Amino acid sequence: MSAIPFPAPPADTDEVLALRTEFRAFLDKHLGHRTPRQRSDNWYGFDRSFSLEMGKAGYLGMTWPKQYGGHERSAFERAVVVEESLAAGAPVGAHWIADRQSGPSILKFGTDEQKETILPRIAAGELAFGIGMSEPDSGSDLAATRTKAVRDGDVYRVTGTKVWTSFAHEADYVILFCRTSGTPADRHQGTSQLLVNLRETPGLTIRPIIDLAGQHHFNEMHFEDAIVPAKNLLGREGDGWNQVMSELAFERSGPERFLSSIELMVQLIEVLKGREDDAALATIGRLTAQLAVLRRLSRSVAAMLQNKQDAGLQASIVKDVGAVWEQTLPDFARQLVDAEPDPRTAAAYAGVLANIVHNAPSWSLRGGTREILRGIIARGLGTR
Repeated sequence: MSAIPFPAPPADTDEVLALRTEFRAFLDKHLGHRTPRQRSDNWYGFDRSFSLEMGKAGYLGMTWPKQYGGHERSAFERAVVVEESLAAGAPVGAHWIADRQSGPSILKFGTDEQKETILPRIAAGELAFGIGMSEPDSGSDLAATRTKAVRDGDVYRVTGTKVWTSFAHEADYVILFCRTSGTPADRHQGTSQLLVNLRETPGLTIRPIIDLAGQHHFNEMHFEDAIVPAKNLLGREGDGWNQVMSELAFERSGPERFLSSIELMVQLIEVLKGREDDAALATIGRLTAQLAVLRRLSRSVAAMLQNKQDAGLQASIVKDVGAVWEQTLPDFARQLVDAEPDPRTAAAYAGVLANIVHNAPSWSLRGGTREILRGIIARGLGTR
């Protein structure tokens, strides 16, 4: 059985430390009024005006070339902005997916026209993206995709259904993973990615999916002979599998894989202040130590991405272990504090707990189910 290497991330530079202070002041200016319950929505919040402010201040497209609206900063500087955004419960939904993975995919695989027309608008906070991967009956088994795109002259005709598409009802684009040749039995062969304009695609219907918390951020996208311009092909036709795996390295490794429930940790510590309880101290100590390890692993993946290394395997580990931490936190909280989750209360702790309890079940599904991720990890270890 082989070991999986995680390179040591470099220490923070003076520039990185200064950025953290600067960005905290930015967040306090724009978000200081948000309540604990609002902050617990974390990356589910969607606010175009905030995303525009992020773009105006230079906090989007941070690692991209300046010719495409970027700022040519390091992956670690971007990681600071992501960490602090999540810790503050910033409403990042209007730029989150675009900045995290759609933009880097377009930068890596897109045509000159795609880069020049789309990337500057993402960096400015003007464009929101969704993820067009999951399908009914296949979930994280992306290779089983049945959504089909057939070339017809200057367009593709798309038929199929995508599900769990975050913010499809609000977003401007998705990158659609689809089959341009063959059948699902061909698995990784014959798949491609298309840039789909959600506002200008005839034959596309978007239907809401309301989650357990009563919130609408998920959607079903149904394509019925939908027309997508052939120039919107991202990368090479038939190379979709390799492209989507590259994209998932960005999706699976970031701090959002262990900071989704961080507001509950903050409120739990606040409630436990002044309480002399060995069990509480031991539990908070253990959770904090685990969080520190997860952060180090995530920063290690950032180092690999900075050096243009394949980080797919390491990202899968961060995502899997991080989801376990996030999902068990509410259980520890309920063991330590005798308070029922209540979505109607104005009390900070009970309201935050209710929101996290409602949303936590989805956290081992998004970005790849636990079973899929552990299969990837097992192959990396040589045990499968």
